[in-house]
Amino acid sequence: MSEIPGSRSRALRARLAARESRNVTYLADDFPVFWESASRATVTDVDGNRYIDLTAAFGVAAVGHANPAVAAAIAEQAQRMMHGMGDVHPTEVRVQLLERLLQVAPRGLERAFLATTGSEVVEAAMKTAILATGKSAFAAFAGAYHGLSLGALAVCGIEKFRQPFAAALPLRPLLLGFPHAAMPLGDALDAARATLRAHDDLAALFVEPIQARGGCIVPPHGYLRGLRAVCDELGVLLVFDEIYTGFGRTGEWFACAHEGVTPDLLCLGKAMGGGFPISALVGTSAVMDAWPASSGEALHTSTYLGNPMGCAAALATIDQLERLGLPARAKRLGTELAPRLEAIAQTRGVAAVRGRGLMWGIELHDSAHADRAVRAALARGVIVLQAGTRGEVLSVTPPLVIGESELERAFSALRDAISQSF
Repeated sequence: MSEIPGSRSRALRARLAARESRNVTYLADDFPVFWESASRATVTDVDGNRYIDLTAAFGVAAVGHANPAVAAAIAEQAQRMMHGMGDVHPTEVRVQLLERLLQVAPRGLERAFLATTGSEVVEAAMKTAILATGKSAFAAFAGAYHGLSLGALAVCGIEKFRQPFAAALPLRPLLLGFPHAAMPLGDALDAARATLRAHDDLAALFVEPIQARGGCIVPPHGYLRGLRAVCDELGVLLVFDEIYTGFGRTGEWFACAHEGVTPDLLCLGKAMGGGFPISALVGTSAVMDAWPASSGEALHTSTYLGNPMGCAAALATIDQLERLGLPARAKRLGTELAPRLEAIAQTRGVAAVRGRGLMWGIELHDSAHADRAVRAALARGVIVLQAGTRGEVLSVTPPLVIGESELERAFSALRDAISQSF
């Protein structure tokens, strides 16, 4: 490997700094590198340096970067038709995706709404809950991340994202504490029930089955099932945000399957299109049918709703997940990684290691150590992200197709990076 970042990355950094809005890309002398290409779990930068990707680019490349089947599906669709007419003149490929998506979704979810980003489907879930219940307040969890658009901030549990725009957000979410796995299940559910019961204006409770951006927090087993019972008892809709955990990441098609729980509404995105932007809100007919039939002007739509290339990409991605058995592979690799994870847990500066399938968080003692570890790992040819409300967690979410030898090399480099940056 050449110097990291190399000369071309440094030159592009200067050009980007001169043109891009300041709050988008973090730029420093040793960070970032500029990607040129990516395949499976390998990223190559503009200077020819190769890296093992432990992020799947925010969990998107679950079936691998530039998966050939997904790329071919997008290319074939692009040659026939790149763009349709959203809610006016539909396409066959959109119907095919809706049918296929509901085949793999948890049983009982029977209708879907397609969009482009995670934030969009979170907002669609909020609108759906308002129509279905006649109420307009929402509950979520401290540490929750449901997107950064203005509407989605209404269920955000990370204050630093809400605070600059608080004046435009008349409603604050009712925030519950998200329990760690070691917390007694009964105590966790009693606390949730007591908090929710004190409010009679709640349309829905938003929850990530595993908090991703919040630091890969895994709740006690049985908590999701318990929340289902609590919401049923209190007449509050249950919304699972599986934008990050969905499509095999945790060892099941959807993380709610670990407890056999079906939400009223399910938010999906990231890995759904294998790299092409597409997302979906899936729900029960009873809740989704709160939307009136279209009279020719949809109440909620977008120009790119059901984009044909996105639909083709999602169909190919679902086929790849199924054909390659990637949810089961994630479960197996998560179990087999245990010795490596235990070794990392004993590394200096590591406070905890937690996760499921191929979604893991390595909690360090502070954000400064995590920042140094990310840079040290990059210098060793491994890409990893910071997470956690304070940036104190290293998030490990590699492509589900990553080779086992690659995982071994990446974890060895990551352990060295953590230790030497302490």
